[in-house]
Amino acid sequence: MAEQRYLLTARAIVKSFGPTSVLKGFDISIAPGEVHAFLGGNGAGKSTLIKIISGQFERDGGTLEFDGQAIGASVGGHIAAGTIAVVNQELALLPHLSVAENIAMPRLRRGAAKYSERASMDIAVEALSLIDPQFARESSGRLVGDLTLHERQLVEIARALGSGAKLLLLDEPTANLTAAETIRLFAVLRRLIADTGLAVLFVSHRMREIRQIADVCTIIRDGKTAVDRVALDAITDREIIECMGQSVVVDDAAARVAQSAELGQAHPAGEQDMGDGGGRIHAGALRIERDGVAIEVPAGAIVGLAGAPVGPSSLIDALTGIAPAGSWAITRAGARVSYSHPSAGARDGVGFVSGDRSNKGVLATLPIVDNLVAAARVVNRRSVVKREEIEQSTRLLDALKIRAGSLWDLPATLSGGTQQKLLIARWLLLRPRLLVLEEPTRGVDIRTKREIYALIRKMAQQGTTIVWWSTEYIELVELCDTVLAFDLDGKPTEVLRHADVNETQLAAATGMAA
Repeated sequence: MAEQRYLLTARAIVKSFGPTSVLKGFDISIAPGEVHAFLGGNGAGKSTLIKIISGQFERDGGTLEFDGQAIGASVGGHIAAGTIAVVNQELALLPHLSVAENIAMPRLRRGAAKYSERASMDIAVEALSLIDPQFARESSGRLVGDLTLHERQLVEIARALGSGAKLLLLDEPTANLTAAETIRLFAVLRRLIADTGLAVLFVSHRMREIRQIADVCTIIRDGKTAVDRVALDAITDREIIECMGQSVVVDDAAARVAQSAELGQAHPAGEQDMGDGGGRIHAGALRIERDGVAIEVPAGAIVGLAGAPVGPSSLIDALTGIAPAGSWAITRAGARVSYSHPSAGARDGVGFVSGDRSNKGVLATLPIVDNLVAAARVVNRRSVVKREEIEQSTRLLDALKIRAGSLWDLPATLSGGTQQKLLIARWLLLRPRLLVLEEPTRGVDIRTKREIYALIRKMAQQGTTIVWWSTEYIELVELCDTVLAFDLDGKPTEVLRHADVNETQLAAATGMAA
């Protein structure tokens, strides 16, 4: 039997950040012509390894071989040569450049290479058409900074797919894609693998997707190899979860928060002093209507939004003050609700957690404590960290089991999933009457998802109305008793309730695969 040939081999990889050891002698081998699932919990070291392989970080120890050649501490040359391409969990596009420029620029290998706008447009349209031909035609000339998170994800993936690389590193590439786009991406990957022998390292927390696309898996746990190159048809989902160290029953994070005394401002959810001299907020049923489709949202309800991003995004913008209400009619207790700015919404008890945590959520240059109290500062018009805020933040980290070296560390020291918990935690201090969540479990592991679910359910029990947009229908089925569905053009189609909230009905109402 011929010996297995590997395109990339990593052995005994070590990486630390200050006193924190992330990779502790990790091994992985990736063969040509395969999709290799790279699995592990948040903070296990997945993104760190990908950044080492792609040359963004230098390893502290261990060896790397690519295509039979040993490579030094930096692998930047392989990125420059186009043999390795990467889609990071936090997207790496230049917002002041166009879509075409972002896609074509990496192909200019030489500093003196002449830039051609026409050629760049052709490259971008060809690459984007692999996934979404209509978006390719309409958006190649747009500035990346004007795109939604969903659209930027398409651009990042297209840039990698069109690079001609031998190895693709995909870190949560489907986190912001619809089901239909994910299906098209997988079809493109299979075609490239068949035609070119492409190797793909695929990171995802969605077990259904992993089994749809991957051949083998390697599991990382606490920076070490827990499972090395096991065929996916030889391991069950339960075994994978156990090897990730997530088989134990998840503690009720919401109960820990509730038991941690005086975490919030101790006002009942329906009558809350927001500290701005504007009186008290009174809870009332929220009514949302557009194009003849209306939904009544009582206090404490968890309402899901399902469909292509354009529809849910327009409602989220209207609810939070990101954009004018436009054709949406939003009323509370008969009075029209409209905000000129998100800060006005926040002071009226409306919280928002963006799925784009790197650009619209986490304050990357400010310490953890500032991130935790950011919403409270907007509401209460404060700019200085007070002693009580430090005490609240300390108790909040403890209650949520967020492991941080210090409140004064930067959020970058936390895993992506933990950063997402940070964004939700900032609203626990305020108990908003409405919390709008945009893909809040994007890129988080099973344990963290369950903890987020528990937090949201607890907030709803306390009277906060929840509006939750997710492209994962199974998530909406688990959490929501009512779902507002949108068609592919962004128009609301119907309101699903109770037994009708299932993956089949959601797919029919939205025109999107479950």
